Amino acid sequence: MNPATREQLMKVSTATLCTALFKRGLRNQFIQDVRPLNPGLPNMVGEAFTLRYMPAREDLNPINVFLDRNHPQRQAVEQCPEGAVLVIDSRKDARAASAGGILVTRLMKRGTAGVVTDGGFRDSPDIAKLGFAAYHSRPSAPTNLTLHQAIDINVPIGCGDAPVFPGDVIVGDAEGVIVIPAHIADEIAAEAIEMTAFEDFVQEKVLEGRSILGLYPPTDEQSRTDFAAWREANGR
Repeated sequence: MNPATREQLMKVSTATLCTALFKRGLRNQFIQDVRPLNPGLPNMVGEAFTLRYMPAREDLNPINVFLDRNHPQRQAVEQCPEGAVLVIDSRKDARAASAGGILVTRLMKRGTAGVVTDGGFRDSPDIAKLGFAAYHSRPSAPTNLTLHQAIDINVPIGCGDAPVFPGDVIVGDAEGVIVIPAHIADEIAAEAIEMTAFEDFVQEKVLEGRSILGLYPPTDEQSRTDFAAWREANGR
């Protein structure tokens, strides 16, 4: 990822990014029903590295599958690149955990940017204390083996109804997680920075008591003039 793009995406909200994507006809890029375990962290930004689960077939998914060093879940944790986000397709099923505290800690120590699942994490209170970006649907104590079978890594997946392709740009904030197609990440980031500047201006004026009519959107010439002056005064 372009370092300048990463820096820009650290400063914008998933809501603003959703609007920028919607302008391009992309309506389903927000991962549904996932929440940060620690909403006080800075934005999570990184390229997607994926792990896909399927419904477990019991005779192929006993606990001793973890003895295999090539098990897809273990390989995903050890192969997810530094600065990337591990995105897990758990079929929107949080009845069994996608991963737990030890694996998430390993991701953190390897320098990844975060982890997202549309299922749940076990050891979620411990994960919340790590200071590491982690998003899930809800806490889930049972091991993933009871319902999920890890089947493949770094392939296209669905996560919370959003399509995720390896290398897509993942951004998470206190509200949730958005998926930006890799080929438009630079332009989306640049547009979102501009949108954020205008929205900050509007918020300031609304707090001062100003009507949104003619301001948001800026259909009045005075609003555009005021925004230009605000940008110059605030270095935005």
